[in-house]
Amino acid sequence: MSFLIVGPPEGVAPRLDVPLLRRRGSSVLRAVGRGRDELTLSLVRDNEIRELNRDYRGKRRATDVLSFSLLEGEDTSHRGKLLGDVVISIDTARRQARQRHRSLDEVVAKLLIHGLLHVIGHDHEVEAEARAMRSEERRLWGEVRA
Repeated sequence: MSFLIVGPPEGVAPRLDVPLLRRRGSSVLRAVGRGRDELTLSLVRDNEIRELNRDYRGKRRATDVLSFSLLEGEDTSHRGKLLGDVVISIDTARRQARQRHRSLDEVVAKLLIHGLLHVIGHDHEVEAEARAMRSEERRLWGEVRA
C-alpha cells in the first residue's frame, strides 16, 4: 500500500468518504512521480494538531495541516519507501469546508495535496515559490478530480 490513513477520529467517518480519500491519495502520489513510495496521512482533532504545532513549530495554535518529511535530515538513508507524514486537523478542515461552502472531502483532499507538496520539498515562504506551489496544487487537484 502506498497511502496509509490513520484515523479519522470517532464520529467523522460518516461525513468523510475514506475510500475516496484513499484513491485520491494514491492518485496524487502517482501524479508527483512517487507512486511506489509511501505516505502516511493522520486525521486528528484540533487539540492533537495544536500540540504538534507547538512542539515542532513553536506555534501555540491549531493549524489545518502539518507535514513531516523523511526526504531531508540525517536519517534519510533509513526511510525505505516512506516519504513522510501529513497530519490534517479534521476540526479545522470542517470549519474551512463550511466557510468556503465546500465538502469536507474536497477540503481534506486539498490539504493532503498541500501537505504532500511540503513533504517532497515545496514551500511558500518566498513569493516565487508560493506561485509555483499554487500552480502544482491546481495541477494535482485536476488529477485527483478526474
